[in-house]
Amino acid sequence: MIAYTMIGTNDLEKARRFYDPVFSAMNMEICWNDESSVSYGKLKEVYFPRFFVGYPFDGKQSNVGNGSMTAFQCIEVETVDKVYEIAISKGGSCEGPPGYRPQYGEGFYAAYVRDPDGNKIAFVVY
Repeated sequence: MIAYTMIGTNDLEKARRFYDPVFSAMNMEICWNDESSVSYGKLKEVYFPRFFVGYPFDGKQSNVGNGSMTAFQCIEVETVDKVYEIAISKGGSCEGPPGYRPQYGEGFYAAYVRDPDGNKIAFVVY
């Protein structure tokens, strides 16, 4: 159902220093890259949703939407732990450390971070 998600940045190089290693650890590839945006996903899987980070099209400052979040499905809890640590080491901030969240369902394991621009993302297994 979802083709892609795009979030804004005010510093694409800084965003790439954060997202490149995070998505690499999740076995994602760079599918698009130019001077205004980068996308991650699976190059050979056309229907695999992509995640874009880029400068706003209207040229104005990027603002973070409170209450907005993108969650990325992981296969193993160890992957959640690994990408959380990478995200924090690359300038992200903790919004909820890795752990089980039984209030969201049996076996729901997640970690929540904000990227350097303040966008909220999650890594989940359920």
